[in-house]
Amino acid sequence: MDSSRIALVVDSCTDVPPEDIERFGMYVVPLQVNYRDETFLDKVTITPQQVYDRFAEEVPTTSTPTPAVAREVLERVVADGYSQAVVVTISSGLSATYDLMRSVTSGVAGLECAIVDTRNIGMGAGLVALAVARMLADGASLDDVRRESERIVRDTKVFFCVDTLEYLHKGGRIGNVTYAVGSMLDMRPVITCNEQGVYVTVSKAKGRRQSLKKAMACAEKFASRFPRCTMAVVNGDAAEEAAAVRSELGERIAADVWYEGQISPVLVVHTGPGLIGIGVCGA
Repeated sequence: MDSSRIALVVDSCTDVPPEDIERFGMYVVPLQVNYRDETFLDKVTITPQQVYDRFAEEVPTTSTPTPAVAREVLERVVADGYSQAVVVTISSGLSATYDLMRSVTSGVAGLECAIVDTRNIGMGAGLVALAVARMLADGASLDDVRRESERIVRDTKVFFCVDTLEYLHKGGRIGNVTYAVGSMLDMRPVITCNEQGVYVTVSKAKGRRQSLKKAMACAEKFASRFPRCTMAVVNGDAAEEAAAVRSELGERIAADVWYEGQISPVLVVHTGPGLIGIGVCGA
């Protein structure tokens, strides 16, 4: 490997389509899905469908990558001939993964790293990683990425709808009152990440279809801020609805590129089946 090039490392919840991970040669540090009796590596030893299939018997927990696994990936980067890397992580406001990667990278000899806190999740974080990947492919330096990453993060959002509030409640993301009232009235929130990278509700609607319409309206409004943009529509066991959302948005937003796909097993744990996420990146 050409040592003058810069490696790109992402965590597994920074959702990037597999073909783009391969195309840009990204290195992936997996988070963990934890059941009572066994632990799996996100996207490596467990799939989204396997999480769905086991929900009836157990809702697992999730955790950051282990330091050993993170170090192993970074040492592979060095072994492949890189002396510099950009590390892109999901929001520090939602996970300790960012802090973990900061700690581990400081102890890897011979590797200078720039760490990007996307303050986003899933494909929102993935769109930041893809924007950085395009910069690196065009010859950007580590300082270029440090200088431009804040703008990329600021210009990237994901808006998502869940089919049930149950899993956000079990994961501690919403309180008892919000869960009880929302479930009783069939109120569906449209959720995004704010400037601090934590979940906030940007809109509410009664019923599934209305919540999807609100999410599309939020995405269209954000996309209108930019002369050009990159879009993504991702889903959690809701491929048919995602295709319909993608088709409808495609008539309203002239994006340069559209990404589609499933969310990671770790995100499945927190959102349950039926998630639709719409990502917008103006970078």
